[in-house]
Amino acid sequence: MASNKPHRLPSAAKHMRADARKHAKNMARKAKLKDTEKALNAAVAAGNKEEASKALSACFAQLDKAAKTRVIHSNKADRKKSRLTARVAKMA
Repeated sequence: MASNKPHRLPSAAKHMRADARKHAKNMARKAKLKDTEKALNAAVAAGNKEEASKALSACFAQLDKAAKTRVIHSNKADRKKSRLTARVAKMA
């Protein structure tokens, strides 16, 4: 993250501050994504089909947002959506 070292150019220091803000946003987005995945996994483990389908749609939204903002790769988002859908479908 940002260091206390003086930078050669003011723009370099500005980039470091901006990168720190972006990093914090990206980590928050990833944490939210992980939380929704955990909720889905808990619903699947409990065998609650209704709760799992709600959690699946929430998980889809988080995956799409993360892929759109390039926090994760879009192919990774698609792969996760496919695997999570298969897990929920297997419950029936």
